Amino acid sequence: MRSRLRPVALLGALVVLLAASGPSRGGNLAQTTKSLEVASWWTSGSESAALNVLFDRFKQAYPDVTIENAAVKGGAGSNVQIVLATRLREGDPPDVWQTFLGTSLRAYAQSDRIVDVSSVFDQTKLAGTIPASVLDAATWNGKRWGVPTGAHRGNMLWFDPALLRQADVAVPSSGYAAATFATDLAALKTHGVTPLCLGAKDRFTTTELFENILLSIVGVKGWSGIAADRFNWSGPEVQKALEQLGQILDYADAAAAASLTWDEAAKQLASGKCAFLSMNDSLYGELVADGVAPSDIGYTAYPGTDGAFLAIVDTFVAAKNAKDGHNALQFLSTIGSASTELAFAKVKGSAPLRKDIDPSSLPRYQQWAYQAMNTGTILLSITHGELLSPQFQQAMYDGVAAFAQSRSAKAFTDKIQQVAAGAVPAGH
Repeated sequence: MRSRLRPVALLGALVVLLAASGPSRGGNLAQTTKSLEVASWWTSGSESAALNVLFDRFKQAYPDVTIENAAVKGGAGSNVQIVLATRLREGDPPDVWQTFLGTSLRAYAQSDRIVDVSSVFDQTKLAGTIPASVLDAATWNGKRWGVPTGAHRGNMLWFDPALLRQADVAVPSSGYAAATFATDLAALKTHGVTPLCLGAKDRFTTTELFENILLSIVGVKGWSGIAADRFNWSGPEVQKALEQLGQILDYADAAAAASLTWDEAAKQLASGKCAFLSMNDSLYGELVADGVAPSDIGYTAYPGTDGAFLAIVDTFVAAKNAKDGHNALQFLSTIGSASTELAFAKVKGSAPLRKDIDPSSLPRYQQWAYQAMNTGTILLSITHGELLSPQFQQAMYDGVAAFAQSRSAKAFTDKIQQVAAGAVPAGH
């Protein structure tokens, strides 16, 4: 993997690799063994605990099966993609691996690397209990290809209420506007408070911030235009989003931001070293796992995006010729059950997707997120490879990184236009 492709957006490389690779070695889905290998990028405190919920539930039903946890640490998921690419090329895939819905999932299905898991949806009654847009994102060619664990909300803004009050800044609530956010950031800086945390060592965090800003400008209708490849990436809306991104980045501690991973930035917010942090609500699960009292965590939808739920849906797939094929399907069935999804959500900080669960046992934040998902408009993420092509996802990462370094809108649009120059449709 020494090409110009960035490891943070490796799925584009994987698509090419998969098309060129031979068939996987191994057994078949009817093969019963006493082993199961699961690959993921879940290695932080909250992620490991949530993954163990899935493992424990599976072991309760299948105590004779030994699970090999093939999680790979680092790179906010990019490192495991490198390992997965190598193993797929060599025809030695893990039995089950983690990905996202939408285009990421479809790339594996189209390359004939994963199996149709419609039977799991039937067994667990998933199809009739999850939002239609999520079901659609799990579907290609009339079949279901991956089992989701729950939904994280990407368009979130987190804050330290005590620091805000210290700077005489009102605590944000529903309807919080971008203009007010800008004013509050300036007020915090005037009072000697670091306004913004940013774990920029993981490049997805800055891209996620840009994605939230763009959503606040184009709205749900504009997001539909992006999905349909009817959006001008050199137009005034993008220019405005980049201008806002530059202004907001100026309020982050540049030196600290560049050296922090996302979970380290979460700890900075929890310890009172900054006032705001924009990130998906994986952050919530991480803070709770670190012992932070939920009442000490402030939250609201990213300014201007109240009615939208930018869903980041962690999903597991089964290899077409998995060595432990039967166990792979049974593991996915465990994930899809209502009781497992609820238990998992309590640890991970995600919103359960199923509508046949009782959310009253969830913490207050997750009840709020669950309601927002079921009453708002669910959208898919560009940053996390759900909405547009892997090539476009990579261009977005590169474009945001180029802009953050140069503050040149042209640096961003040049990266995006490389996708068009390569004649790669954004949504395919």
